[in-house]
Amino acid sequence: MLQPKKTKYKKKQKGRIRGNSNRGNSLTRGLYGIKSLERSWITSKQLEAARVAATRYMKREGKLWINIFPDKPATKKPQEVRMGKGKGPVEFWVSVVKPGRILFEIDGVEMNIAKEALRLAAQKLPIKMKFIFSNEIKI
Repeated sequence: MLQPKKTKYKKKQKGRIRGNSNRGNSLTRGLYGIKSLERSWITSKQLEAARVAATRYMKREGKLWINIFPDKPATKKPQEVRMGKGKGPVEFWVSVVKPGRILFEIDGVEMNIAKEALRLAAQKLPIKMKFIFSNEIKI
């Protein structure tokens, strides 16, 4: 699973996910990608499951880039614990995703293979996605 090696603070507040993505909303490395249409937290386990699904379908041909990193700690308190007594321990790491953010990019494979690989990856994630492609390719 992905997680930071070192952080300045152990725990963070939940916060709110407002607005659309200002950065990371255009293809930079690959010819194909998937773009988020909703806002959500994506855990490191979900991200890893999506990566594995895409790379297995591509049979390790081409190149896959992950454009998000789970750098926000999410805490949980144990079940049946009374209110108060502080914040719980860090349970997992999440990445905050806003609408318009490109999560995965693919290059080096045909369009139909890339489309199916990214469709399989999108099924592993808790938000709606849209397949996009660069203007540089000819259909």
